[in-house]
Amino acid sequence: MRYVLASGSPRRKELLGKVIPEFEIIPAVSEEKTSAQQPGEIAEELSFQKASEIFHKILTDSTDSIVVIGADTVVSYNHRVLGKPTDRQDAKRMLRDLSGNTHEVYTGVTVYYKIGDKTEHFTFHEETVVNVDELTEEEIDAYVNSGEPDDKAGAYGIQGLFAIHIKGISGDYYNVVGLPVARLYKELRNKSLL
Repeated sequence: MRYVLASGSPRRKELLGKVIPEFEIIPAVSEEKTSAQQPGEIAEELSFQKASEIFHKILTDSTDSIVVIGADTVVSYNHRVLGKPTDRQDAKRMLRDLSGNTHEVYTGVTVYYKIGDKTEHFTFHEETVVNVDELTEEEIDAYVNSGEPDDKAGAYGIQGLFAIHIKGISGDYYNVVGLPVARLYKELRNKSLL
């Protein structure tokens, strides 16, 4: 069985290693576009695009059984999706919104696979609720200046320096990091893909 992760995220690489010991990484490169409105649906649609792109790219040169996994994480606060910050000011704005409040993190996962002549796919998402402590302007500035928020949805990484500002979570911690490993394991096992 040939496993491929359709993401260049070092966090997803590490997390997928908990489920599948050996896999390749071929990051999706197409532009992310979605017509979905709800955060969970947005995450699902973007994960589908990534998995589909890589699956169809490698399908022609492979006679193996293939499993391609695509994932996308979105942060939602007050019914608004917070993507990756466009710049440091945007990151500060997002962190001010999250300060002292509760928000949701959704990770969509799509698994595209070919076993023999059969090609199928499935998609799901997980939701985790995150509580953030009240942040001072100094704390926001220090965190943004660390550079950590630059490439992260919602302008923070729960597994990094921002951990000291997390009051609590409800749901899968790894979902917030970028891949709901327990649910992915269960789904792959149920489809006999492990």
